[in-house]
Amino acid sequence: MVDSIQQLLLNVQQQIWQDIVIAIAIIIVGFLIQRYILKPSIKAFANFLRRKGRSVIADITEQFSKATRYAFMTVVITISVAILFEVRLLTTESTKDLFMSFMFYFAFKGLYDLLTFYLLYPERLQTGKDQDILTPFFLRISKVLVMLVALFSIASLWDFNLNGFLTAIGLTGVALAFGIRDTLTHIFGGMSVALDKPFQIGDWIATEDQKIDGVVEDINLRSTLIQTGDKGLVYVPNAYLVNRPIYNLSKRVKRKCEQSFYVSSSNSEESLRAVVEKIREQITLHPQTEKDVIHVTIDDYRPGSFRLFIRYFVKTNDTGVMLDVKQDILFVCKHLLEEYAIELVPADSELWLRND
Repeated sequence: MVDSIQQLLLNVQQQIWQDIVIAIAIIIVGFLIQRYILKPSIKAFANFLRRKGRSVIADITEQFSKATRYAFMTVVITISVAILFEVRLLTTESTKDLFMSFMFYFAFKGLYDLLTFYLLYPERLQTGKDQDILTPFFLRISKVLVMLVALFSIASLWDFNLNGFLTAIGLTGVALAFGIRDTLTHIFGGMSVALDKPFQIGDWIATEDQKIDGVVEDINLRSTLIQTGDKGLVYVPNAYLVNRPIYNLSKRVKRKCEQSFYVSSSNSEESLRAVVEKIREQITLHPQTEKDVIHVTIDDYRPGSFRLFIRYFVKTNDTGVMLDVKQDILFVCKHLLEEYAIELVPADSELWLRND
């Protein structure tokens, strides 16, 4: 009797060890397949698509690679556990829901990884030369929506009471709205910036009061990141930007230059008219000035002096080029004023107007 029981236990132990060995072997083989066959195959397919000009589909394939391989390993582990315990896991409601929860998670993880990738490289979604301001903004919103949809989808598998949950969220949201109204103002301000598109990432912008002057580095839900020349990186609340005029300096095609000289009223009218015409002529001849708007005139009279006012436009948005042209015109003015013996008012008696 004792010998029979020992033999039976030995057979059971041998059977258990065989199942354990088989289950481990399945997991190892599955890991090797996903590591050395599935992963390289997905990468090779993505490279093939990229060579065919299907860059977006190639990016989607690559970003779903990790989630696909994790899902594959989940299937392998499920099969090995079923063999080990000799049960059909997908026929049991709880284990089936657990398996489907993992599949939902990996599907949404692949989508989340794809959005994260495009958030890091938004230019991969662009068809034009300028980066669309809407892309990084709505990618962030999409990531939040993906997480919420994934949460509700997995919760629905387990018969979670979503109606009560959503009702509680709605009531809580009303209460929180009063406490975070400033944050909501900034978020809606960001949406306004994204929809109106007054500027793009990389543009040089400035506010009317000149408190903000720099290059747009990034646009978030709450704030816009601006690289200024003297203050470094500045996080500007979106509500601040939408409530005041914004100058997009990157969109300028020409730069205005204004210069003024005060000349003595003892100069003759003939000399002043002659020098005005000569300065206008020289500005017109300059290769980098606009020809349609050139103003050179005596526009003001004060006791003992006239104001010689000069306005013209330079065909550039480059500050360095504009300053070089202003320098050329200033030297031309100096030579002409000397040539016609125009007497200037001393600087200590009349201040020159600020050059723009």
